[in-house]
Formats: sequence, structure tokens, C-alpha cells
Amino acid sequence: MDGVIVDTEPVHHFAYQQHFKQLNIDVSPEMYASFTGNSTKNIYERLKSVYNLPQEVNALVEVKRNLFNDAFDQKKDIYLLEGVEELIKELHQNEMQLVLASSSANVTIERIFNRFDLHKYFTHKVSGEDFPNSKPHPAIFQQAAFLAKTPTENCIVIEDSTNGILAAKAAGIYCIGYDSVNSKLQDYSLADKVISHFNELSFEKIQLIN
Repeated sequence: MDGVIVDTEPVHHFAYQQHFKQLNIDVSPEMYASFTGNSTKNIYERLKSVYNLPQEVNALVEVKRNLFNDAFDQKKDIYLLEGVEELIKELHQNEMQLVLASSSANVTIERIFNRFDLHKYFTHKVSGEDFPNSKPHPAIFQQAAFLAKTPTENCIVIEDSTNGILAAKAAGIYCIGYDSVNSKLQDYSLADKVISHFNELSFEKIQLIN
């Protein structure tokens, strides 16, 4: 969702940076880039270990989530990524099942879906907070395929992160890497196909993949 359907990365970045200042920790751009595709819980588990933070992980997650929600609600210039709404509608109209598998928390997914009226297009929504391990672990995509009642070899994942691509491949799923201007320091070399704009995809083109 983040970075593929909607560009919330600047909001997440703002919330994390605010929290890092509060915690008085210096997180390098390289370390921050490595978080892409991870759940907030797993990110703070790592930060707690690296920086020996005294706070409980759940408390850290709650602070960051509140910072994100406040920034998200105040920021009016948040849009669906160019071309993605047209693709979603086209796939839905042609009865191709869409499932969201996002590292974001359930509450954040609902916030995004409500704001952009996306519920009607997706049969299922899967959150990374419901799994002990984040991407690159394949569990979230395996669960998405299970809910879709579709063999993994008949699924396609669209991902903008190194961790997400690794998770898709570990699940045995064809992966389209979305190399956007918002994706920093990500590796798309293992993706089966790489796009830089959603106008490169269509129902017909996706059908040919499977």
C-alpha cells in the first residue's frame, strides 16, 4: 500500500524523524531505507535492540502511530499514485481479484482505504502487524494467496521495496517491482518485471503474465 497505492512515505518519514528526535537517537539514511517493507513493530524491535531503548516496543509503536495519524489528518496533499486508481478500477471491472498485503497496521490501512474509498475494490486486506516476522518473510503473501483461494503460481505481487520483492519470491509469487521516485535505496534486481509508472500495466498485460 505505502509507496505502491498511495505516497504516504513522506508522512511516515516525518513521524519517524519526530520520534527519533524524541528518543535522541541518530538513524542513518541507510538504516532507515532498510526498514522499507517492515512492520512498525519489527522496526521498533530492531531499534530497541540497536539503541538499547528502555521503552516497551508496544509503547514506541503507539507514539509513532499517533504522530503519523496526526500528520496524516493534517496533510491535505496526499494522493493515490499516478495511474494506480485507473489500474485498480480496470482490474476490478474485469473481475481480477485484488488483495492488499501491507506492512502497515490495520488501523492505518483502514485510514487510507476510507480516505480514498478503496474498500469496494479489494476482497481482502492483510496487515503485517498480524505476523511475527515482517517482509522479507513470505508469510504475509502466503496468507494473501490463501485468502484469495488462489495458488501462489497464479498470483502476482506489486512491490516497491527490496524486502517486499524478497518476500514475494520466497512465497513463489511472480513479482512486479515498482521503481518509483519515492523509493530510496531499494534493489529491484530480483523482480520478474520492473515498471516506473502504472500505465505500463493493464488487465490484458497482466493476463499474459499468468
